Amino acid sequence: MTPQIIDFSYLVAAVLFMLGLKRLSSPATARAGNRLSMLGMAVAVIATLFKQEILSFTLILVGLAIGTAIGAVAARRVKMTSMPQMIAIFNGCGGGASALVAISEFYRVSPDFKSFMLATLLLSVIVGLVTFSGSIVAFGKLRGSISGRPMVYTGQRAVNVLLAAVVIAMAIGVQLFPAGATLFCGLILLTLLLGVLLVIPIGGADMPVVISLLNSLSGVAVSMTGFVLGNNALIIVGSLVGAAGLILTKLMCEAMNRSLSNVLFGAFGAVKGGVAAAGVAAVTTGAVKSYTVEDAATMLENARTLIITPGYGMAVAQAQHAVRELSDVLEEMGVQVRFAIHPVAGRMPGHMNVVLAEANVPYDKLFAMDDINADFAHTDVALVVGANDVVNPAAKNVPESPIYGMPILNVDQAKTVIVLKRSMRPGFAGIENDLFLRDNTMMVFGDAKETLQKVISHIKG
Repeated sequence: MTPQIIDFSYLVAAVLFMLGLKRLSSPATARAGNRLSMLGMAVAVIATLFKQEILSFTLILVGLAIGTAIGAVAARRVKMTSMPQMIAIFNGCGGGASALVAISEFYRVSPDFKSFMLATLLLSVIVGLVTFSGSIVAFGKLRGSISGRPMVYTGQRAVNVLLAAVVIAMAIGVQLFPAGATLFCGLILLTLLLGVLLVIPIGGADMPVVISLLNSLSGVAVSMTGFVLGNNALIIVGSLVGAAGLILTKLMCEAMNRSLSNVLFGAFGAVKGGVAAAGVAAVTTGAVKSYTVEDAATMLENARTLIITPGYGMAVAQAQHAVRELSDVLEEMGVQVRFAIHPVAGRMPGHMNVVLAEANVPYDKLFAMDDINADFAHTDVALVVGANDVVNPAAKNVPESPIYGMPILNVDQAKTVIVLKRSMRPGFAGIENDLFLRDNTMMVFGDAKETLQKVISHIKG
C-alpha cells in the first residue's frame, strides 16, 4: 500500500469519525454514530498495518488477541452503575498508552532529536501521564476505593503549582539536554505525582466534569503522540477527542454554573460545619413526612401528567427497568409520562441517558433540563428517583449554600412531589435538601427498585 493510499485511508477514517461524533449528539442516533466511529478506527488500523516500520504481524496479532479478550470481558461484565469508573479507567489507558509510546521513542531516538519532535514527545509524556494517574484516582473515587470527598490540606494549591513548575522546568531541561535520561526519569515520576494531586481534592459531585476533562486530555496526548510518530490518523483522532472533550467539559461546567478553575481547585463538597444545613432553616422549617407505597401508588394512578426525575440513586438500586415498567403501566391508564434529565445527574456525562437506554425507555420521552423545566409548574406529579443535589431548591433560594446558582430541575414547582430515597443522607454536595420538608412532598423511604415494584403491583391491583 503506497503512502498516498494510506493517507487517503486516514482521510476516510477522519470523515467517519466526524460523522460518528455528529450522530453521538442525539440518543436516537448514538448507536449509529458509534458504528461509524468503529468503522473509521478499523480503516485507520488496517491502513497502519501496511506501513513498513510497524512490528511483525505476529506481535500485532498477539496484542490484538490480548486486547480483544480484555475489552470483551470488561464490556460484558460491567454494570451500568459501574460505567463511570470504566470510562475513567479507559481514559487513563488512552493517556498511559500515549505516554508509553512517547517514552519508548525517547529511548529509541535519543539523543538525535529534532526540536519539534522532542517538544511534542515531552507534551505527550506529561499530558499522558497526568491523564493516567489522574484517571486512576478518579476510578478509585468512583469505585469507592478512595473517599469521594475532597482530600484537602493546608497549602495544597501552592504545592500543586510548585510541582507543576518543577515539571515544566524539567521538561525544558530535557529539551536542552536530550541525553539526560536521569532527568527524563525524574520528569516521569513527578508528572505521575502531579496527576494524583490534581484529582485528589476534587469531590464526587464534580466527577462528570473530571471525566470529560480527562477524556479531553487523553485526546491531546494521542494527538501529540501522532506528531511524534508522524501518524496523521493519531493526530486527527486525538484532536477530535480533545476538542469534543473540552466542549463537553465546558457544557458540564455551565450545567453547574461554575468555572473550570472552581471545579479543579474549589474542593467542592468539603463543607464546613454549620454550612451543611444551610439549605433548610433559611427556607423551610418542618418535619419530613413519610408516606407508604400505597399512598404513592394512589397519587400516581390519579395523575394526568407525570415527570420522572432520575438520579444516581436509581442507577445504584438498578431500578431503571422498574421505572420503565411503571411508565408503561401508567401510560396504559392515560397518564402522560416524561423524563427530566439533568446534565450532571449521575457520575459521568449522559449517565442517566445510558442507564435509561439500557431499560429501553423511548428516546422521545427523555427531555433535557432546559426543555422541560417550565413544564413542572403545570405537572400533577414529579417522581424523584434517587436524585438529590440536582433538585435541591437551595441552589435558587439560599445564597450561603455551596450549590447556590447551579441550575436545577424545578421539581418543587409540581403540584405533588414523590421522592423515593433510602434515607435522609445528603447527596454528593454534602448539604441537606429543603425539598424533602415541603408541604407538597411525599417521602417514600426504601430501596427504589423494591418500592417501584410494590407501587406497580398496587396499581395493577
